Amino acid sequence: MTRAARGASALRACAVAAGLALVASSAPLARAAAAEPSSAGPADAFPGTAAAYLVRIDGDDRWSANASSRQRPASLTKILTALVVVESRASGEVVVSRRAASADGARVGLKPGMRLTVGDLLAAMLLRSANDACVALAEHVAGGEAAFVARMNARAAELGLADTRLVNACGFDADGHYASARDLARLAEVALAQPAIAAIAAREKGEARTRDGRIFRFDNTNALIGRVDGARGLKTGWTRLAGRCLVAAAERDGVRVLVVLLGAPDRWWDAVAMIESAFDDAKARRAARPPSPRPS
Repeated sequence: MTRAARGASALRACAVAAGLALVASSAPLARAAAAEPSSAGPADAFPGTAAAYLVRIDGDDRWSANASSRQRPASLTKILTALVVVESRASGEVVVSRRAASADGARVGLKPGMRLTVGDLLAAMLLRSANDACVALAEHVAGGEAAFVARMNARAAELGLADTRLVNACGFDADGHYASARDLARLAEVALAQPAIAAIAAREKGEARTRDGRIFRFDNTNALIGRVDGARGLKTGWTRLAGRCLVAAAERDGVRVLVVLLGAPDRWWDAVAMIESAFDDAKARRAARPPSPRPS
């Protein structure tokens, strides 16, 4: 990376950090109505935020819009890619193919013949959203991307993800490649239950090292990590047709919040507002509960 590119990256990071700090401090105004305790089902507390979204608190749906609609998931696809890789217990070195090295979009710059561990490629795929690492992992696990995608769809069916169907491992726009916010929330919960995935997703930075000692360093594309209290994952996504997408997970004082945004122009601002609203809502609901009876 050139000095100019590093400088631009640093400026973007500073801008994101400042923006997140601002939205976190001003979130009470945006979330006041959303934080009202209610016994009704999921309501659209954030209209116009995204093509589809879902906010889940401790595994229960709290607010949503179009949560079961089939949308383009972009690189949120890689959550299932990571799950299938980890569940396959793939090990050993991965030899990067010419096809993997030529993958389009986000990448770390792998070259044909490079050898890396499965764990390092998982980090590159989940943090940098690297498509070259994604294809290399798919080929390593199943012998080819098409065979790997068949495994992904089979695992989605096992999880009951009725509104998910994938045609590639990385999330490229394609006819018949879709997922719903509700399916992605379920998938995220299963993925975060895997220690290897949870540990990677919570990092601010990562690196991948080839057998001959070359090191690829990268930042987490998830701007919430390290900036929002309790943030612990999970994945960003973007394509021209899908727009900006995000699965964000956070935990505070034993309360778990999960946010899924699909086609969200202001995903960082809106994700922070949703997360803060969800924690406020959980706190208000706890305060509204009658006290437990004292033992006689």
